[in-house]
Amino acid sequence: MNTKVYIHELIRITGRNRARYMHHMTANWCPEARKERHQLCYGVWGTVGSTGRWPEVVNLWEIDGWHGLAADFAHELGHPGLQDPALAEWWDAAESLRAGGIDRLLVPTPQSATIEALCADGVRGEVYAHDLVTVPAGRALSYLELVETHADAVADRYEARLLGAFRVAMVADTEAVVLWAFPSHTAWADWEQAWLGGGSSADDPVGALRSAALDVGATWRRWLMADAPLAPLRLGRQPEVGDRRRLDEL
Repeated sequence: MNTKVYIHELIRITGRNRARYMHHMTANWCPEARKERHQLCYGVWGTVGSTGRWPEVVNLWEIDGWHGLAADFAHELGHPGLQDPALAEWWDAAESLRAGGIDRLLVPTPQSATIEALCADGVRGEVYAHDLVTVPAGRALSYLELVETHADAVADRYEARLLGAFRVAMVADTEAVVLWAFPSHTAWADWEQAWLGGGSSADDPVGALRSAALDVGATWRRWLMADAPLAPLRLGRQPEVGDRRRLDEL
């Protein structure tokens, strides 16, 4: 059972700094976050601009439950500037690469795998689909349960791995985040074509999932993402201090 809590970040990048920002987060922040806060990197992705906002980076951090998150907040906010002074240099570097963003707190379904389990299973994607879903109040968990009900059949037909299914906390159970991993862009194209067409037949699992989503009043915004070079799902492990090599060597 996954008892973690996740910080989901949509980061607005300034200029042509996306590669630098992704490297800063994975090579520089990840080892420190793991050592100081027991915080793991679940993923760092670049949004595919033709499908969403650009330039943008999506970060997802795995925390040891609500009390672990509370400890992080207490440490971060226990200073006059509401930032850990030990990270001043890191913040300055990050500030030059981004122009704000929006965060959400996510709660996984019990069946959603942790990042360590995903890496141990060798899970990765050439491309990922990110669904930000809105449902009527109180229906987020019901929506995620129906996604998981159809996930195996979708994987068998379209090679789409359900990476994670999450409720958005601190709202009225009106939002969910669903992540899918595809082994190729072609696999995604087949899946997306079936989704848009409602499936090519009555027993098509993508069509069945789409119909079920509409039946519960769900609406969604989907965009595609690609792994950062030092992201855990690309490396098969958490980034280490030794990964702090020059960006142009990646």
